[in-house]
Amino acid sequence: GPIIIGGLIPVHEKTVKQTITFKKNPPGRICEKFYTEKYQYVMAVLFATEEINRNPLLMPNVTLGYEVYDSCYSDAAAIDSVMSYLSGKQTKVPNYNCNTTPPKLSAVVGDSPSSGSVAIARILGLNMFPQISYASALPTLADKVQFPSFVRTVGTVDSQPVAVVQMIAHFNWTWVGILASNNDYGDQGAQKLKTEMLKQGICVAFSKTLLTPPTKENLENIVNTIQKSSTNIIVLYAYATELIALFQAVAAENIRGKIWIAVGSWLPSAVFTQKELWETLKGTIGLAKYSADLPGFKNFLYTIHPSKYPKDIFIKEFWEYVFNCKWVENITGNSTTSYGNNTVFCTGNEKLLSLDSSVYNTENFRLAVSAYNAVYAVANGIHNLLSCKSGSGPFINSSCANLEDFQPWQLFYYIKNVNFLNSAGERVAFDERGELKGLYDVLNWQVSPDQKGSLVKVGIFDDWGPKGEKLILNERSIFWGDQYSQVPSSVCCKHCLPGYRKAPREGEPFCCYDCIPCSDGEISNVTDAADCVFCPENQWSDANRTHCIPKVVEFLSYQDSLGVALSTFSGAFSLLTVSVLCIFIHFRETPLVKANNRNLSYLLLVSLLLCFLCSFLFIGQPLPITCLIRQAIFGVIFSLCVSSIFAKTITVVIAFSATKPNSSLRKWVGSSIPNYTIFTGSSIQTVICTLWVLLYPSSPELNMKASKDKITVECKEGSPVFFYIMLGFLGLLAVLTLTVAFLARKLPDGFNETKLITFSMLVFTSVWITFIPAYVSTKGKYTVAVEIFAILSSSIGLLGCIFAPKCHIIILRPDKNTKDFLIAKNQSSKKQ
Repeated sequence: GPIIIGGLIPVHEKTVKQTITFKKNPPGRICEKFYTEKYQYVMAVLFATEEINRNPLLMPNVTLGYEVYDSCYSDAAAIDSVMSYLSGKQTKVPNYNCNTTPPKLSAVVGDSPSSGSVAIARILGLNMFPQISYASALPTLADKVQFPSFVRTVGTVDSQPVAVVQMIAHFNWTWVGILASNNDYGDQGAQKLKTEMLKQGICVAFSKTLLTPPTKENLENIVNTIQKSSTNIIVLYAYATELIALFQAVAAENIRGKIWIAVGSWLPSAVFTQKELWETLKGTIGLAKYSADLPGFKNFLYTIHPSKYPKDIFIKEFWEYVFNCKWVENITGNSTTSYGNNTVFCTGNEKLLSLDSSVYNTENFRLAVSAYNAVYAVANGIHNLLSCKSGSGPFINSSCANLEDFQPWQLFYYIKNVNFLNSAGERVAFDERGELKGLYDVLNWQVSPDQKGSLVKVGIFDDWGPKGEKLILNERSIFWGDQYSQVPSSVCCKHCLPGYRKAPREGEPFCCYDCIPCSDGEISNVTDAADCVFCPENQWSDANRTHCIPKVVEFLSYQDSLGVALSTFSGAFSLLTVSVLCIFIHFRETPLVKANNRNLSYLLLVSLLLCFLCSFLFIGQPLPITCLIRQAIFGVIFSLCVSSIFAKTITVVIAFSATKPNSSLRKWVGSSIPNYTIFTGSSIQTVICTLWVLLYPSSPELNMKASKDKITVECKEGSPVFFYIMLGFLGLLAVLTLTVAFLARKLPDGFNETKLITFSMLVFTSVWITFIPAYVSTKGKYTVAVEIFAILSSSIGLLGCIFAPKCHIIILRPDKNTKDFLIAKNQSSKKQ
């Protein structure tokens, strides 16, 4: 045709290494080991070309031709082939096209291995000559700076790791090994895989390099790593030729239970034709190029014949390979003839339909479709070039390219912008990097009970699909091998159950961790929680640390044992105080009661009674009214009580001091000084407490921090400063009373109770001095209990120290409760 495509296809597996003497021209290239799967790509190019030339709507009136070169999986052979194509003759002339007449060179379709594509892309990119690979998946080839004229019809290695990692994540595997070949394909593919795994929280159990070709030491090292590793999942980024040796080494060590994750480079491949490896390969799952059913291609593959395509330099070798025969020139007849050494000669009458699928596979068109798409991409590019209308073209001054003398970069512009559906309905469109979005079959290697192996399609990965729906799997169709009845697990550590969190182990991958119970007040209600979650302030964690439950609301209640004890003591001593008051009222005319100022005694007893009773304001659930008045009432009542004791002390001092000759205190005898003292002391405290209540009113509050698992209902004191001012004034009264009583301790003790007052005030001040640190250091309901205890103990101290000796005399020793006894005792004290 007037336009031809150059195809690079590795029909042979390798080149024969030859000796170069540098004394004569190097010998010609010799390739060996015919590759039937790759020859199918040749047929795909031929089929696509014929189909295009028959289509009147595509490239009308233009015939497309082709030249196919065998790159033999050799970079040197690929370069040699592309130079021949560009030169237009077998003798290479770099940078020259020796053809002065058509056909016109259009594009190169190839190469298959990434290394070959890289080698020729550096040459073709110099002049922006279009190159379309149907199998090279190396990510670097997407670099438009290095390879400006390269595009491909196969999913890049960048899309394969994404698909592989999505599949790994789908099965909840987090501990995965990686084996990669020591070439660009393996290195870059493995690196991309690690990056994607990290994004999904998947750890690399090990990462090993498989040498090309693998050495004995290299294989031993890898097999030893596989045996020792706890992972059950291993991803393989390598070519089939490298992996056969690896699987043979694994099979020799009888390693079972490993699931191999395959990528498109070796699934499907010759690895699965080795029956001795089938047991090792059981359960293998991976990605392969989407297998589209090209209409008519299967029938076409059965119609090829050496006589139909005499210019096909590979077809006779293909015939010999699949039918295991040899061509002999000038042999005629309808039957094959056998010669010595059991050699079978080809006749041309052999039937392709008779071949087993293991020899001639006409079902799997995975990469053949990519080659088919590559030819169609060139054809669609040429068609768009032909369709350009002058004045609306994409080039300078809106010009168009001319079919007879277009430049390679002009055709490449149209090729990279194609967008079409092939005959199988598969979309072909390149992105800005010349990439085709990945479309993969998920295949699973299964061996039936009658020992027939096959790759079964169990799902699909469509990079065109919406996020989260790109991977579709039929898990029921997957066979994981004899060791597993369900999806195998592959984790570094067992899952952390709800109620625990993951704690990474130092120096190990993040997937290796210890399970630590959540702390109090924290929960985790999911498996493998990275952190525990704090419960809300009004809730607390249950015993299993899996749920937050409402905190228990607590306060010093009457049902609480501590509340019962304090209220019992308060009630009992209130009754005791009433009893003492009744005794004093009943014996009010006795010398002992009269001698100690019975009115002040009555007031003091009533004050103590109120002190005992005010403790009930602190017990029970705090209410707005109780919170508002309880501290104020406590302060006023205790000030009245201490002021009464202070007044009694002053009264005793004045009474006994006034009996001395020329005493200046005579004029104060019988005065109202005690009354003024009581009024002044209680009034000052009343003012303090009133200001406190008005300026900083106290109110009920829910304290979440007092107890970790409880909510304490307490009164929020409006101003702690006022509280300590109140206590300070109360302490001042107590210190004054203690001082005066101490100074009057040597007065005659018949009618003198200053010793009792001194001792009572020592008890009182001791209680309240120790109260402050105890009050500050306690929390919750115990803070209230400490204050009640201080109220009761100080009140009991006053009641016991002042009134207990007097009640003892009044009730048990009435003989001492006489005026004569008291006067005699008083005189005895004076003589001493």
